[in-house]
Amino acid sequence: MKKLFLLTLLCAGLFSFAVNAKKADPRYFEMRIYYCHPGRLDALIQRFTNHTTKIFEKHGMTNVGYWIPTNNTENALYYILAYPSKADRDSSWKHFSSDPEWKTVSKKSEETGKIVAKVTSIFMNATDFSPKIKPSGGPVDQVFELRTYSQLPGRNPAILARFKDHTMKIFKSHDIKNIAYFTTIEKDPAIQSKLVYLVAHPSEEAAKANWGAFVNDPKWKQVSADSEKDGKIIEKIESIFMTPTTFSTIR
Repeated sequence: MKKLFLLTLLCAGLFSFAVNAKKADPRYFEMRIYYCHPGRLDALIQRFTNHTTKIFEKHGMTNVGYWIPTNNTENALYYILAYPSKADRDSSWKHFSSDPEWKTVSKKSEETGKIVAKVTSIFMNATDFSPKIKPSGGPVDQVFELRTYSQLPGRNPAILARFKDHTMKIFKSHDIKNIAYFTTIEKDPAIQSKLVYLVAHPSEEAAKANWGAFVNDPKWKQVSADSEKDGKIIEKIESIFMTPTTFSTIR
């Protein structure tokens, strides 16, 4: 009888864990960076505002967010789209590029010159610890920070575990708002995925104070030391501060 009772408790616990376990957003994500010709960023923003995002939606693409770097020396627009799968992504872009409406919009917007000089695409999966990626709306009252971590060989699991178990919680205690976390999908399977994530701060000035408090937090210092007992984890960190556009779904 006692064994049956213990077995029942174990099953109940496993069921509870299965119900409460967080699953990663299964969608296929793409971050696209458009580098504009000098003086043509405004034309690109106008085209997205009035036409492009709507035509994206028409072809099954989900607009996740659109941002402009605060120090925009490369005349860039960063944005993220989501698709049900890679196959859907490829199909959506095929139909988008051949859409008569898009062809008309594109041609008209470039009557005074080409707009985009270069496009970079980064394909990504959401991590299982990422907050739910959904529209936030509201006023633009925060600055976003896009951070990309390149890990040393074989250290991808260590950085993911550290963020999942510790880093995000410590971020929150220092007013660093967790927005979304992804791992890159590399063309070459032999290349290690990078960690790409978005956080938000009240301002760039606040971000400096937030990061200062974070790196000096005794809890973080202990977590960092414990996680690197087997060696350093991060090879390089890239950071870009950005503000959302008026048509961004994440504000």
